[in-house]
Amino acid sequence: MSRRGRWILVVIALLMIGVLGFLALRGSGSSETSATGGVELEHVHGLGVDPGDNTLYAGTHYGLFRLPEEGQATRIADRVQDFMGFTVAGPDHFLASGHPGEGQDGPSSLGLIESTDGGQTWASLSLAGEADFHALEYRHGQVYGVNSMTGEFMVSADKKNWETRTDLPMADFAVSSDDPEVVLATTEQGLAGSEDGGRSFTLVRGAPPILLVSWADDGTLVGLGPDGTVYVSSDGGEAWEERARLDGSPEALAAVNETEIYAAAGGAVLASTDGGRNFTVRHQG
Repeated sequence: MSRRGRWILVVIALLMIGVLGFLALRGSGSSETSATGGVELEHVHGLGVDPGDNTLYAGTHYGLFRLPEEGQATRIADRVQDFMGFTVAGPDHFLASGHPGEGQDGPSSLGLIESTDGGQTWASLSLAGEADFHALEYRHGQVYGVNSMTGEFMVSADKKNWETRTDLPMADFAVSSDDPEVVLATTEQGLAGSEDGGRSFTLVRGAPPILLVSWADDGTLVGLGPDGTVYVSSDGGEAWEERARLDGSPEALAAVNETEIYAAAGGAVLASTDGGRNFTVRHQG
């Protein structure tokens, strides 16, 4: 076997280990508390920034947390609920999925739920008992999600009726800020791209090993490898620049623009203001 062939096998092996480990982590749960009795910020499944006030939020295994630039993380409405999927749709407007907390009514999988008051209250919109979205995104007036119960990539224009577009196994995905038909997905074989809204995918040649991916509104594309390496592309994924390397297993990623990037890794939520070249700890689990 050629040297290049061996290198490709190594990359595929790393991706498979990363994707399987990431999915196992997302499927696991914890109710551990800190020494002082407060709930720890662990198992972060989704990050998002409210455009109304630029506040960072984290959907976790035991609640939705507000993460101010200074001060302690605050669990919204003191609701201990498993937010497996979480995305910001607009000011005070959030979409999520997951499971009810202990003592809460409802099916074991919540389907798509919505809050229009900053996470204080939530309403069930669709697929209750039928979907558990582990990756979720709202863009171009549509909701995109990966249903972990079926492995299907699904899209809805009204948050109630859904179209299944593919069952390609993926750990994460990102929708282009310019074109609703352009989607990138992280798979065991590597980064895959679609130009028909996620109905079909082909592998992106030359892409680095990426586990998590986020597409900022300004077109900046950010990837996070299974080993914590941060990659940035300014041309839609044609060319990538390697930047910082984070400690610990990657959990979540959110790119706001070419300079502002947030990530959860190794039990910490990290922030970068220089395009992923350096990160500081915003909150430690």
